[in-house]
Amino acid sequence: MGACCSTQFKYKGRRYEKEGSDEKEDEGHHRDHNINSDDNSANVTRIGHAGAIVRLQGSSSLTSMYTRKGKKGINQDAMIVWENFTGEKNVFFCGVFDGHGPSGHKVARHVCDALPLKLSTMHQPRPSAKKEGDKDSSHKHWEASLIRTFQELDEDLSMEDSLDSYCSGTTAVTIVKQDQHLIISNLGDSRAILGTRDNKNQIIPVQLTVDLKPSLPSESERIQKNGGRVFAMEEEPNVPRVWMPDQDCPGLAMSRAFGDFCLKDHGLISTPQVSYRRLTPKDEFVVLATDG
Repeated sequence: MGACCSTQFKYKGRRYEKEGSDEKEDEGHHRDHNINSDDNSANVTRIGHAGAIVRLQGSSSLTSMYTRKGKKGINQDAMIVWENFTGEKNVFFCGVFDGHGPSGHKVARHVCDALPLKLSTMHQPRPSAKKEGDKDSSHKHWEASLIRTFQELDEDLSMEDSLDSYCSGTTAVTIVKQDQHLIISNLGDSRAILGTRDNKNQIIPVQLTVDLKPSLPSESERIQKNGGRVFAMEEEPNVPRVWMPDQDCPGLAMSRAFGDFCLKDHGLISTPQVSYRRLTPKDEFVVLATDG
């Protein structure tokens, strides 16, 4: 999704020159697994903030996680589920993260671990709204917490000495499910899809997110106003990418992401698009997925 470039830059409070790296990294605790939902031995959980159950892989009666290594090298995807999120029963956090760039797998894992923890500690649960008119207030409360969490985590990431996120980053698509309320946050081009039933009782897909790419006029306009460039390569005429003002790199195929600090002064942002959906008895499941 982008290549690192050789350039001098100021990053983490100092200036130095960064060359593209072909260093082979280990894959850490997010290993590749073909997980069968009936194979309980594949489940890996731990206890998180406020007593939440943090699921790193495998499945439960309500959630299922699956990843498979492709042919392009190291698997840069990461995923996580928190059950009893913020210490409340029947509240779930689910997230999927698609890394890109030389250290994208490390950035994705870092954000995967840090984002729900930061959100859980930052968001203050409120009593369930009794009145129908209060549901917008609850949604806005979550939205404010999510936007603040995403932005603060990106700031933290810029100062994280253990990660090189100058030309590497990750997407993020997350949901918080609280009873019949679904709050969706999207950063980049991973997707959330709802499986619901139509009038004929057939399962149909409903896309809950919009791919945040430089092909969107509003995204392209923001990038160009900040000095970034948007154009497609000759071999990919239908894939607009984001480029630095004076160098043909990194060629990022999304307009929002964690990391990628070479572009953060040129229109790339870490502000998620947050939306809300009230679930009905016809809604069966939600799929969060990367594009591989």
